[in-house]
This record gives sequence, C-alpha cells and structure tokens, in this order.
Amino acid sequence: MGVSRRQLLIAGGTLGGLGAASLLHKVFSKNNALSPQESVTLNAPVARSPISSPAPKGLTAPVRGDVRIVVISDLNSQYGSTTYEKEVDQAIAFIPDWQPDLVLCGGDMVAGQKNSLSSDQISAMWEGFDQHIAAPLRQAKIPLGFTIGNHDGSGAISQGKMRFQKDRDLASNYWNNLRHNPGLTFVDKAKFPFYYSFSQNNIFYLVWDASTDRLSEEQLSWVEKSLASSVAQSAKMRIAIGHLPLYAVAIGRNTAGNVLANPDKLRTLLEKNHVHTYISGHHHAYFPGKRGELELLQTGALGSGPRKLINSKQQPFKTLTVVDINLNSESTIYTTYNMNNLSVVDSQTLPRIVVGYNGWVLRRDVNWEELTPQEQKV
Repeated sequence: MGVSRRQLLIAGGTLGGLGAASLLHKVFSKNNALSPQESVTLNAPVARSPISSPAPKGLTAPVRGDVRIVVISDLNSQYGSTTYEKEVDQAIAFIPDWQPDLVLCGGDMVAGQKNSLSSDQISAMWEGFDQHIAAPLRQAKIPLGFTIGNHDGSGAISQGKMRFQKDRDLASNYWNNLRHNPGLTFVDKAKFPFYYSFSQNNIFYLVWDASTDRLSEEQLSWVEKSLASSVAQSAKMRIAIGHLPLYAVAIGRNTAGNVLANPDKLRTLLEKNHVHTYISGHHHAYFPGKRGELELLQTGALGSGPRKLINSKQQPFKTLTVVDINLNSESTIYTTYNMNNLSVVDSQTLPRIVVGYNGWVLRRDVNWEELTPQEQKV
C-alpha cells in the first residue's frame, strides 16, 4: 500500500476543570503540510460569532475550521421507545454551543424494525424524536442531515416485498411533513428521505440508503450520476453518509448483513469521484479510519448499546464528534467526546488497524508501512 494522500498531525491538550486528556487529530492533503494555526487562516471562519473556539462551558474547545459539523448516530433505546437516554438529551443541549453549520446523524433515530409495533406506536416514536432532537435543532436554526437506519425504515426485502414497509412509510411521512423541515439546501430530493443529496458551504453531501446491506442497481446508478455531476465535482469537498459501514469494526457486528456488500467496489466508486469521507453508524463503536484514498468515520452510538472495537480491550463508550473542515487544504480535524464522562477521546488508545471478516481499516493517522509485520498479516 502506498503512502496516504494525507498525513496526520496530533495536538494534545487538557480538558478544562474535568482534568481528562484532550486530543485533536489533523489530516492534511498530500500537497500541504501546515501548522494548525496556518490551516485555520486559509479561509475565514464562517461568520457566527467572534469566538474562534466555541464549545459548551467546561468542555475542551477545538479551534473552529471553515466549516464545522457535529456528527451523532444511533440515538435510539429499546424497541418502541419514545424517550432517549440522558447522553442524547445532553448532547442536543450542548450542540448550539459548538456553533456548527450542520448536524449529521448516522441513522437509527427511532427504535423500530419490529413488526409488532403499531402505526400509532411508530408515529409516537417519531414525535418523541422531534421533541428531543429535531425541534431543538430547528429552534437553534441548525440544519440536520441524516441517513435512514435499519431501525428507522429498514430496506430489507423478503419474497420481493419490503419487510418493514410500514416503518418506511411513516419515516417518509415524518420527514416530508413541512413542519419537520431539516433546513437543508437540496440538490436532489426525489427519493428523500431514503437517498438524496444537498450542498452547504461549498461541500456536496451524498446520502445513500444503507439501511440494509445492499444498494439497489437503481440507487447505484443514481449515486454514479450524482457524484459525477457538475455540482458535486465543482464543490471543494464531497462527503457521503449511510448507516451501514463498508467494513466491520465492532464486536457483535462482525458478520454479513451488518456491513455493506461489495465494500471494495463501493469504496472504488467513492474514490473515483473524489469523495473525502464516508460517515457511517450501526456498529456503535467509534473508529476514525481510512482505507485507500477514502476516510471512514465510523461513529459510535450516542444512545443505548455502545460496543467494543474488534481486538480492543477498551470498554465501550458513547460518542459525539465535532468535525472541523479546512477547505483549501481539504483537511479535517476530529474532536470526539466520550459522552459518558465528557472527556476527549485519545485516538492513540484505539487500535492502529481493525481487521473484520470482510477487510481491514487503518486508523487514519497510521500508514500501512508503519505497521509491524504481525499487524500486516491481515
């Protein structure tokens, strides 16, 4: 494997009065090797306030990039639940203080995918989601991009029919209600909320329906056309998001059906169209990865059921990630918070490589050549 197009810069710090370790990790394009301060001054930050490092009081405050995204995922609790665990409510209360341009959710916003749930119960879950998550973000005027998870509206097919058509119909009803406008500037919303595209701040976002492990030929054709379009290719950065990841990273999800089929083919499709990052959920384990020319942000769960990474002894924890983007250098900084104790996750405590049943993923600050011979035996 050749040298990655990006190199990683890590800057340490401390976490306010909480006394926990802080770590910011920076990825640069292959033609740039800038200091953290230089990377911030390439483009003026989006005008929001004179504060250059906004964050909730008492938490580590990352330096704001040209664009800031807060990434959350897997918010739900037990089947049919209309409430959320305290870390979800706390995160939503915190988000305006980071002053993001956008919130992205990696799916599983409600707790469906159980045919015994009635239409009234599913509708009540979406109303609970609105009360706890969507409405507070609308009131704060923060756009919400999202991908449908298997518990929101699984696309699983059995005997030629959608197994969870009721879930999908009610998810569509919720998102297409004008009262629930997510505040996005759509490029293509013909198949919204299942797959669609939007743009913001010179970034093109492609959302595909990875609520199950297979993308239909119709959807793949749409992906090809969307990414090759002039609006996508003229953007300074392209980001894709879907619920299931390309490669397995978590114990208990290291099986077929819990990752996308044909991952190398899909990765090649994204790389060919210069997608910078693919953001996914479902595995409930945070891993800032890469493979080839594609970065892979595997988000942890903010709701119930965080999981261990494969080959890691670290206890599972709930996460939220602040992504600061510097457009000229096509670089991103992740500041990921352990929402159990509000410390910043030290990426050096995560495995350098995760090897699942369908392939490997490098931690994004590690190059293949830096691995030991034992680690390279994948």
